[in-house]
Amino acid sequence: MSKNQKTIQKEITLSGVGIHTGKTVNMTIKPAPTNYGFAFCRVDLEGSPIIEAKAEYVVNTQRGTNLEKNGVQIQTSEHVLAAAVGLDIDNLLIEIDSPEPPIMDGSSKFFVEALEKAGIKEQDAEIEEYVVKDIISYKDEETGSEIILMPSDQYQVTTMVDFGTKILGTQNANLEKISDFKHEIADARTFSFLHEIEMLLENDLIKGGDLNNAIVYVDKELSEETMEKLKKAFKKDDIAVKSNGILDNLTLHWANEAARHKLLDVIGDLALVGVRIKGKVIANKPGHLINTQFAKKLAKIIKLEKRNYVPQYNLNLTPLMDIHQIMDILPHRPPFLLIDRIIELSDKHVVGMKNVTMNENFFVGHFPGSPVMPGVLQVEAMAQCGGILVLSTVPDPENYLTYFMKMDNVKFKQKVLPGDTVIFKCELITPIRRGICHMQAYAYANGKLVAEAELMAQIARKK
Repeated sequence: MSKNQKTIQKEITLSGVGIHTGKTVNMTIKPAPTNYGFAFCRVDLEGSPIIEAKAEYVVNTQRGTNLEKNGVQIQTSEHVLAAAVGLDIDNLLIEIDSPEPPIMDGSSKFFVEALEKAGIKEQDAEIEEYVVKDIISYKDEETGSEIILMPSDQYQVTTMVDFGTKILGTQNANLEKISDFKHEIADARTFSFLHEIEMLLENDLIKGGDLNNAIVYVDKELSEETMEKLKKAFKKDDIAVKSNGILDNLTLHWANEAARHKLLDVIGDLALVGVRIKGKVIANKPGHLINTQFAKKLAKIIKLEKRNYVPQYNLNLTPLMDIHQIMDILPHRPPFLLIDRIIELSDKHVVGMKNVTMNENFFVGHFPGSPVMPGVLQVEAMAQCGGILVLSTVPDPENYLTYFMKMDNVKFKQKVLPGDTVIFKCELITPIRRGICHMQAYAYANGKLVAEAELMAQIARKK
């Protein structure tokens, strides 16, 4: 699997009907920039409001996964999102002129075909992937539904469903690798039981359904009254029940198509986490409610881990640059040279290190009896790391000086004391242009984040 993010090469449009509104829906899927994720845009509303595909916006799961932001809704988002995830796509803008995407045949098949027709391209940014290290679970005690996420070397999903009816009973489905989604899962169509269809018809909630976009399992005797309602709703002259217990005019793609569609829904709903998942999902009796509740829990865990994340480096290895090599690049000199080693360096990031000792001259006055490294000097050390990053782009760094341009969102989390080893990591926010380096910087010590800042600096040739 590629380590770079992906989007599509060009926009593509599909048209169909919404299963609940019965109205024609036009949906245009467009390329999106790196780190954009998935988002829906309601082009039929004033201002074309955008709803990001995030678990926090889930408001209803009764007839699909429905999102709402600032009063604007998107219904049944899961099938198109599953198609995107199933093709390893990370960034898309989905424009629709209705509250819901077209139902098509009730699966992800047509969305997969459209995305492939648009062409998939790699982008110049690494994927964001959550690597599962510990078992994470969520259980609905009332229904017995449960989702477990455990470590694995790739994204895998297993669904186990039990509908408690003779006509459908227990089914399992398994996806060993995401590249199998297109052939093994994408064609699995949505399904419903006859008693659910009756309720939807009585409440005028299924106007776009027909026998080509929903498998209907007949779990009760089909009365003449119900038969007439179905004929009218599905625009058929005659309706009958096949020997396998489903309404006619439709043939199952697999005996366990229902379980496969549940797996499709799991993938679509977990897309709302917002990052790729490297782990194995085991879903017992999944449904949109438990899927999205688990997605919300996982998104919170990921957010918390990001906030507390501390990268690990082997400080016993030979550094990429020692103090002498650093002084060959940076114009700074003691006592104002605040980094001792460079551990990593690429065209997009740099990692440096400083051993803070009691011999630092600033401890004389900051503070007598209670030595603490000044926050401004922590920021300066981050900037010096950034200086290594930007000066490494010119052939004669000894002829340049670095100057601060801006600092934003500076935060100090912990004190830095004598004896601490501080790791500084700086990552480019935007590419270096005209000697300007815009970066996000972090400082870590004792397994904790001690400071962070958004910094901008520029190099200028010495006069």
